Amino acid sequence: MKASQGLEIEKKYDVDDDAAVPALDSLPGVARAGAPHIAVLEAVYFDTARHILASRRITLRRRTGGSDAGWHLKLPPLESGGTSTEPQQRRELHAPLGQPGVVPDSLLVHIQAYLRGAAVAPVVRLETRRTTHALYGGDGVHLADLADDRVTAERLHPGQGEGAGPGGQQQWREWELELVHGGPELFAPAEELLVQAGARPAGHASKLARALGGEAGGESVHDGSTPDLAAGRKAPAAAVVTVYVAAQIQEILAQDPGVRLEEPESVHNMRSAVRRIRSALAAYRKLYSARPVRHVRDELKWLGQVLGGPRDAEVLLDRLRGHLGELPPSQGVAAASDRVERKVGGAFDDGYRQLQEALRSDRYFRLLDDLEAFRNAPPVRSEAVARGRRESAKAVDKSARRLRRSHKAATRARRGTDHENALHQVRKDAKRLRHVAETAALVRGKRARKVAKAAQRQQKILGDFHDAVIARDLLITVGSRQEQTAAAAVFAELENRQDELMKDAEAKYRKARRKSRELLRRGVL
Repeated sequence: MKASQGLEIEKKYDVDDDAAVPALDSLPGVARAGAPHIAVLEAVYFDTARHILASRRITLRRRTGGSDAGWHLKLPPLESGGTSTEPQQRRELHAPLGQPGVVPDSLLVHIQAYLRGAAVAPVVRLETRRTTHALYGGDGVHLADLADDRVTAERLHPGQGEGAGPGGQQQWREWELELVHGGPELFAPAEELLVQAGARPAGHASKLARALGGEAGGESVHDGSTPDLAAGRKAPAAAVVTVYVAAQIQEILAQDPGVRLEEPESVHNMRSAVRRIRSALAAYRKLYSARPVRHVRDELKWLGQVLGGPRDAEVLLDRLRGHLGELPPSQGVAAASDRVERKVGGAFDDGYRQLQEALRSDRYFRLLDDLEAFRNAPPVRSEAVARGRRESAKAVDKSARRLRRSHKAATRARRGTDHENALHQVRKDAKRLRHVAETAALVRGKRARKVAKAAQRQQKILGDFHDAVIARDLLITVGSRQEQTAAAAVFAELENRQDELMKDAEAKYRKARRKSRELLRRGVL
């Protein structure tokens, strides 16, 4: 069963015990405040021995009491920034109470990429006496809730569970303003009112973080947000690469649960992020010590191949299903469809099974560690201090020259397999140019984005060409030309269809190349 989910938008405040909740119905847009509702909430928070989840601003808890009893998983804030100046937007997932010490798989799947094989156990128990003040608009809409929480926190030592004996306790009071159906414009006047009543922007991101104190940071890990590009357009080349790679690492982590759950497009999105990192590390490899970068590139290649198995089968299956669906229903179409489903559907199932095994492997978890280590402490050569604008321009120009060479090779290749393979190489080089131009766009702006877009156009067209080649080859394999059956006639018709699509794609590629020839020749200078 999948976990239900929603978006939590709230802001926290520290407040003294004697502070009084102000008149909330004085806020702009608030017509009345409901009668205070009191509930006692008991929650046990789970984390690893090294507090990996807390270090990434992730909270996993089982809570009883109140209207939303159950397991709750709060993922990292969608917008990074200080914990005290901006409201936090976080995706929150829910699962039923189930058993006290057994975390539901529907939640665990969303944090496997962070846990990386580590086990979770109870680390903190909280008892919260919550007084909720509901805020309503003039039309009766429930705008927001102000929760006045008096919290008692107890640290749990390793091996302790929900029935553990007393540990060191902390007590504090805090206010949380959380939107229900209201808009973010409520936060500014509410903060002014609450501060006047004695509130202070919270010095902690969550109750768990406050309970853990200095240990909430755990290991030195990045919170998942993309770092800013220091010095902007004057940034050094290595910083440009770091920012670009960091965004792709974040994408890999974001897509990991969807891949495990077989959600549409997740495999494609993760594979694209992997390819982008590989392209960037290849284009800027002279900036770095060779061995660690080569190792990461090799491991990314492995992951890309594992992702490619089910993805390629999925694309092929969708393509052939579409073509078969265009034909009038007949016994031959039904027989051909059955063969395609068995052949390609079986390849998809086998590929996804191998992918799921890979995502559970130590090798995958080590790769994630290596990627984050590269982001946090890039192995930059001591003499590599070139400006990002200059180095990115050189990288784009080099990739563009490579694309021009592969195009010339394709025009000279003999028709047939040699020509098809040569165009496939053009596609790969166009993809690499696109990714390198994306890095340049961080410091080169509009011109680099135009180059990336032109390369993407060629890549997409030649991707259609390559898909038709793969489909044609499969049709030849599953539909023997020696057969005299209705299915064989359908396969022959589909082969002809692929040949037509290949011709159309090649014509579109020639047109796209002519339109972008001057742009790609000049690069981003």
